[in-house]
Amino acid sequence: MSSRIALVTGASRGIGSAIAMRLASASTFVYGSATSQEGADRVSEMLGDSGTGIVLQVNDVDSVTAAVEQVTSEANLTILVNNAGVTKDNLFLRMSDADWADVIQTNLVALHRLCKPFLRGMMRERWGRIINVGSVVGRMGNAGQANYAAAKAGIEGFTRSLAQELGSRGITVNCVAPGFIETDMTASLDEKVKEQLLARIPLGRIGDAQEVAEVVAFLASEHSSYVTGQTIAVNGGMLGY
Repeated sequence: MSSRIALVTGASRGIGSAIAMRLASASTFVYGSATSQEGADRVSEMLGDSGTGIVLQVNDVDSVTAAVEQVTSEANLTILVNNAGVTKDNLFLRMSDADWADVIQTNLVALHRLCKPFLRGMMRERWGRIINVGSVVGRMGNAGQANYAAAKAGIEGFTRSLAQELGSRGITVNCVAPGFIETDMTASLDEKVKEQLLARIPLGRIGDAQEVAEVVAFLASEHSSYVTGQTIAVNGGMLGY
């Protein structure tokens, strides 16, 4: 991936941070986004000379426009990792319209906003890699996460459709669907919930963010040139894809 330029959204922690660092280790210059200047500064410090942090609210049109203009004015981006996401869990009957809309906007609609402006550069290069981070719940479903599951299922359909449109231009589009991964979000789960989840994982352990990052790095590389329109599960066998 030498001399490639990547944007990783939601890069200040968890899976996004691991992805940004892994791509940077493969001689890719990485723009890593965070929702605040403080977070962007942490990303810059983390990446050092191999990248920089930028402020990006993926559910805000003006913020996306500003970030796109910054990146395209400085470099020709050919790797886009759509990782940023939120959860606002509740049983569907109790879920507010605002919580439904915010999760759909952030996790799904943002892909439209980010993919579209970067495609021209990829098409000129006749080379590009778009990797969308989904979730095991996109196929499995999960009580209390109707909004999140709907968004993640939508990501898979979007991935397959866009792959068909862009294949002739040398651009691949794939989805990585993590399962139960050790992050700040999962660390706060009740121990009983963790035990129930572990009982459903054949490998018998929680995954590591680095294990997701390795799959993303493969999909962002030359080695994945004949892989497109796919969802690759990284879930320890939690759900048979």
